[in-house]
This record gives sequence, C-alpha cells and structure tokens, in this order.
Amino acid sequence: MLGGCGALALLGAGLLTAPAQQAGAATPGSGTLDAGHTSVTWQSPTYAAGTVDDPKKCPPAADDPDGRTCDRFDLRVSVPDGYWDDNPEGGVPISIAWEKQPSDDFDLYVYDDAGKQVASSAGTADPEATVIPKANGTYHVVVVPYDVHDNSFVGTAYLPETTDAGNLTSFAGGDGSYRFAAGDLKARADFLKGGQLRLQADPSGTFSDPAGRRIVREQPAVDPHTTSFDAGAYYGIRSASAVLRVYKKPLRFGLYKADNTTRVWQEDKPLRWSTGGMRQSLERGADEQFFGGGEQNGSFSHRDRTVYVANNTNWNEGGYPNSQPFYLSSAGYGVYRNTFAPGVYDFGPSVHTGQQERRLDAYYFLGDAKRVIGDYTSLVGKPFMPPVYGLEPGDADCYLHNANQGERHTLDALKVADGYVENQMPLGWMLVNDGYGCGYENLAETAKGLQDRGAQLGLWTENGIDKLADQVKAGQRVAKLDVAWVGNGYGMALDACDQAKAGIEDNSDARGFVWMPVSWAGAQRCAVLWSGDQKLSWDFIRWQIPTYAGATLSGIAYNTGDVGSIYSHDAKMYARDLQAKTFLPAIMTMDGWARDITTGQKINQQPWVDGEPYTSINRKYLQLRERLMPYLYTLAEQAARTGVGSIRPLWLEYPDDPKTLGAQARYEYLAGDDFLVAPVYKDSETRDGIYLPKGTWTDYWTGKRYKGPTTIDGYHAPLDTLPLFVRSGAIVPMWPQGTTSWKTRDKTRLGWDVYASQPGRHTYTLYEDDGVTRDFAKGAAATQRVTSTTGPSGTTLDVGASKGDYRGKASERAYTFTVHGAAPHRVTLDGRALPAGSWSYDAKKGVTTVRTPSLSTSRAFELRLG
Repeated sequence: MLGGCGALALLGAGLLTAPAQQAGAATPGSGTLDAGHTSVTWQSPTYAAGTVDDPKKCPPAADDPDGRTCDRFDLRVSVPDGYWDDNPEGGVPISIAWEKQPSDDFDLYVYDDAGKQVASSAGTADPEATVIPKANGTYHVVVVPYDVHDNSFVGTAYLPETTDAGNLTSFAGGDGSYRFAAGDLKARADFLKGGQLRLQADPSGTFSDPAGRRIVREQPAVDPHTTSFDAGAYYGIRSASAVLRVYKKPLRFGLYKADNTTRVWQEDKPLRWSTGGMRQSLERGADEQFFGGGEQNGSFSHRDRTVYVANNTNWNEGGYPNSQPFYLSSAGYGVYRNTFAPGVYDFGPSVHTGQQERRLDAYYFLGDAKRVIGDYTSLVGKPFMPPVYGLEPGDADCYLHNANQGERHTLDALKVADGYVENQMPLGWMLVNDGYGCGYENLAETAKGLQDRGAQLGLWTENGIDKLADQVKAGQRVAKLDVAWVGNGYGMALDACDQAKAGIEDNSDARGFVWMPVSWAGAQRCAVLWSGDQKLSWDFIRWQIPTYAGATLSGIAYNTGDVGSIYSHDAKMYARDLQAKTFLPAIMTMDGWARDITTGQKINQQPWVDGEPYTSINRKYLQLRERLMPYLYTLAEQAARTGVGSIRPLWLEYPDDPKTLGAQARYEYLAGDDFLVAPVYKDSETRDGIYLPKGTWTDYWTGKRYKGPTTIDGYHAPLDTLPLFVRSGAIVPMWPQGTTSWKTRDKTRLGWDVYASQPGRHTYTLYEDDGVTRDFAKGAAATQRVTSTTGPSGTTLDVGASKGDYRGKASERAYTFTVHGAAPHRVTLDGRALPAGSWSYDAKKGVTTVRTPSLSTSRAFELRLG
C-alpha cells in the first residue's frame, strides 16, 4: 500500500484516504475503475537494479511476462459521458510509490489503446504521479525501473468523488481580512496592498500553505482600507479597486470593479472538491480570451482549450514541461494558484480551473495584461538580470566520456571555441560537460582558455551542486540543471535553481546564469527555461514560435530551445531555426548527440559545419543578433524591472485587434514592440499569411513600407532571408558592424537605427551597465534617452546625455545614425552643418546615414535632417 510517503503532496492529501481495491479483486496485471470499483492498486516485482532508461527500450510484453525489465499494468476506465466535464482532477490520478529507498528512480508512462502516450511522470519524485486526462477506455501503464537498487513499488489509481459547497453559514471580518463558512468548508479573503486579492478555501476547516516561502518568499501586506455591506443575496466587500461579492445560497464568489457593476470574474457554480482536488467554475465572457499556464508547447491562446499544469517531460507540441499555475484573462485579471500541485484549466464555455489538492489558494491581480504580469512576477519573483554574455549564443557538449564522440578531453572545447572565432561567429559561453555521466578535467585551464576567446565556462549537473563553490572559483559562470532536479516535486527544482544562482554569486562577483528544462512558478527569478530535448522537423520550428511568445504571458522572460534540436540535423532546417531564434533572449546549440536527418550519420551542430552557403547565412544572423545586443540588453533590463519579457505575441501589444489571435499571427512574434518576426517554418522560399497590425511597417531588408493592418502573401524569403519588419517610430541602438563579442566590441562607437518615415514623436531609452557584475543592483548603470520628431520640415533627433556611471563606461563615443525617411537637403549637428562626407542618402532603401565625430557621453546634442 502507499503508506505515509510525504511527497504525496503532488496529488494532494486526498489520495491518502482514497479507498483501495486489493489484489485479487482485479485480474493480475490489470484493474478496472467504474461505478463499483473506485480505486485499484497493484504491486510490482522487486528489481535488483535498473534495467532500461526509456519505455521504447522495454521488450514486448510477450518477451517480458514477469515484468522483469519493465512493469506493465492495464487499466480499464468506464465512466458515463461527461463524467469529467466538471471534475476537479479532470481525469484519473495515477501514481507509483517506492517501497523503500526513495532516492531510486522509477519512471511512469501511460498509453491509450491506440499506443499514444497520454500521461507521464519521469522525474525522480516519490511517488511519480500524473493524471490520465478525461480517462475512459483502456490504458496501458508502463513503469521503467531506471535507477533502482533492490526496490519495488505500489501503483494506485482512483476515481475522484466530488462534493459541492453549500449555503453560507457565517460571515465575519474587517480591516482587509474576512472569513466565511459553508458547513465544513471554510474560506478566507485577504485584500492586499497593490490591489490584489488572496482567496483561500478548505473543506478541512484549516488554511494550510504547503508551498511555504518557496514560491512567494514575502507575503504582501493586508490593505485594511475595506468595508463590507449586505446586499441581500450577497455580502459585498469593497476595496479601493474592487468589490468581492460573497453569495449566500449557495456560497459563491464574484469579483467586480469598484463600481460593483462591471464584472471581472463570477463563479457560476459553487466550489467543488473531490478526493484529491478542488476546482473553481467561472462564467466565460462572450469574447473573453485566456493565456498563460507557463510554457505550453505550440500554443499561447487557450480559449476553448484545456491546459495542463504539471510535471511533464514531453518536449514536443502539446507538452508543458515549464508550466505554471497561473493564467491571464482579457477580462482584466490574472490568477496565480499558490501550490506545487498539478492543475487542469478548462477554458471552455464554463471555465473550470482546478488543482489536485483539496484546497483553494488563489491570488487575483487586476489590470491590463502587462500590469497583471508585473504584479504576478512581483509576487513570485521578477525575471533575473542576465550577464551580457548570457544573451550571446551558447554551445553545449560532453567532451569527457562521450561515447557518441569518441575519446576527447575537456580542453578540446577550446578547439570548438576557436571555430567560432575563426568563423567570426559570436560565442558567449560553453557547457563543456553536457551529458549524463560526463565529467570534466583541467577546469581552471579550460575556463581561462574560454575567457581568452571571449566566452565563459558553463557546467551541467545531473543531480548535485555540492561542488559549485569550487567550480565557480575555478571559473564557472553558467550552471545548467536537468530533469532530475524535479526530484520530489517542483519545490526541489525551485530550491536547486535558487541555490545554483546563489552558488555563482556567492563565490564570484558575477551574476548567476542558470538553465533548467522542467520548472514551476518562480523559476523566472533564477533561470533560463528551455523546452527540452527535441528531434528536428519543420513542425519543430513551427510550434516553438507561439510557445516562447506565450511563455512571456506567464512572466517567463527567458524561454528557448536548442537550435536545430538535439538529436537531428539538417542544414536547411538548422539555418531556418537559427533565424527564428535570432531575437530570442537566449540561444544555444546542443552539440554531440545529433545525426544527419538524411544519412543517419553522426554530425556536429556548430553553425559552420554545413559549409557554404549555410555558414555565411548563419553568420549573418548571429552577427545581426550581436549588433542588436544593446537593444536586447535593454529589453532584459525592462523584463527585470517590469516582469514583461521581450518575445511577445502580437496580442500583448495589440489587444484590441482580434486578428492577433488568428491562425496567421500565431506563427510570428514581436521582439519588444519594434520588431515583428515571421519565421519560415516550411521547406519553401515563400512566406504566406504575414499579418502586420496597425501602423507603418518597414521591411528590414528592402526598406519597403507596408500600411497595417494588412496580410502579406507570397513574401519572397530565400534561405538567407528571415521575414523581418520594423515598426515606424522605432529607435534601435546597435553595436558596430562586424562585432562578434561583448568583450572586443568598440565601446567608442554606437549606432542608432531610426525609423522616421511617418510624422510623429517617439522616444527610446537605452540602458547600459558593465554587463557582468552585480554592481547594477547598487545603481551602477546609465541611461541615454533619444527622441525622434518627424514633421514637414524633416526629422530632428534629440540625443540626451548618458546619465549615470558604471565600471568601463566610455567617456566619449562617435555615433552612426541610419535614418529611414525622406532625403534631407542638409544635416546639422547642434545647428552646424555637417560636411558632405559625414552623411549620405541611399535612394533605393530610403536611408540617410550620418556619422558624427567623437562626442562626450556626458552632454546632449541635436541632429537635424531637413
């Protein structure tokens, strides 16, 4: 039996009381869940040692009748149609719990009768637990004894039973904190400073907080400025920004704006709880849209979809490895469930959101999308500020003990770093031991060699960070965690993320830079999240576009995937995928594991391995990214301050345009609010369905202008062309042409790419600091404001002084302006005409290029083109 294993919090305390069907009540190796059988358990064989590491390596059942390699169990579920439509757990909870040695690792996979994987739990948690969504039919459970030592497990599955809240039986409170009861159900509402609301409910009559301080490290203070009133059918509680309605028969809740007329959200049914879950049911607005849930592979808009928030290692479309218990509504609110328990959010005609625990603990945020994202990340942690080299490309491989690559040593990484230098391709950091069982040697020498080549040392760890202090002192500046860090739930993963970041910062003056593939709410404060190990296809490129843009709507500022995937390689797909990821805030090539998609031969994945024309194409986009580093770095600072990441679905900037939710806009994204990126995700030189929202947009490559809203079909995009458009009014800072490293860039030069073809006034503020240390947190930083004003007489650029100071700041620099607009007759700097050789006009692209002399960064100046 399951016993009292504490990690069962993954499924909620209700699982501990689920009735069990004992052995003998079901056919050996199988069990049934129906009206007469609400729970089933089974016992595995004892495994002396681990067997295989993947369910695909399990032998056929006929060749493994005793389950000595992999354990199998057939589960038949028979429930009436619609049984799951309003069930808090949304399906059959299933788990396996070790009988001893909880450090062992059994992995759980569930397949339907057609052989499709429908659920999995493959971390190192005890128990491994998941849910078979809307289960009805026959399912085949496969358990892989991955890393065990004379151990067995007990499997459990059950049908959740439900109870609804009854009539209100008590109402009391004041000064911002109120308590209610409906029989055994106790509820509590706390109005928090900043306009937030925390609503809790529990049928046990107590209010617990299993997440503790792991996610919300500092609770917001209660706002005492509230009043209550009796409106007959409900009690009302009024704060400065909202009214919470507490309905009496039965107990239900509704949140309204301060006028008590405009609905924010309204429960259409009372709270419902089950054996191990609780759900909230809300009315859905006629045009209400839903976003969030963390990283949801292949999607960013969730109306009429069911979103799963759980421990998931499905790296492909439909997976949710970096999910978060948070969603955002276009009705003007967002909600965070304060828990580590898995959840199911059904955004159908009646919105059902539930977690697999018998309690509700929800924080509600009011405002537009950016305000909600900001308030949410203020609660769980703002995105971290990365080092500048963290925004440059990374390269990962296993150099020591890599059977796929033959005999190599850690110092061989320097030869690869030389390849980046020789091919004039930026490289910010390298993981030199990326792989299970891959160690390292000559660490300090490797770190020094990488630094000499403009890169920083990164190290991967499967399941331990006890050596981090010594490694950082030897030169490590990047830490990559892995799926084993999910451990006994997301709490362990979040702890490891915080500890890895702190481990770098406690032993150096550097900023912690951490990567992890399976995470939870709060991980944005300490890590880049990446979407795991994928195989290459055109679909792989396609579905990642809405994935990373959508993650921003959950406050995830750094979300990415391996360029060209990890296991497969194709020169054309690699080039297209690199283009698609050029503007992502983090980018990495995973080397050492790929095979050519056509020949099946092993191949490395550096951006020059395919030769021409691919090397030149890949160099073009890597150097473009490097030139745009001042723009990307400023977006990183904005994310750290506001919670809003740089990669955005069009809806975030154009929420009143319904076409931004359409099929065409789904496969493009904005980088900041200036660049619109529409990657090519088919084997084609033509891109159809490029949607441009309102405003004037300039083709980055040709200078052609488009008036939005409009849709472009038949856009010519040969392999070297990423469809890329720039918003009118954009002011984009750029490093000099040919820059390949933040370390070797010319600090005495800076470019400004200004899109001034339309009348208007626009501003941009550049952010700069030393890029490496944590001195920025003490105020060691500078900003420079540029204002562009275009009218009948031409364009005026007012460039402000660089305000602030930091280590290494240039005291003066020369500027190169590329101004998109009408041809000027003369160009003046602070009223004095610049000589003809200082500026030129390209009539084909409609661009004026102006080069100034070296100017003090401490003074403002005016550039006029008229």
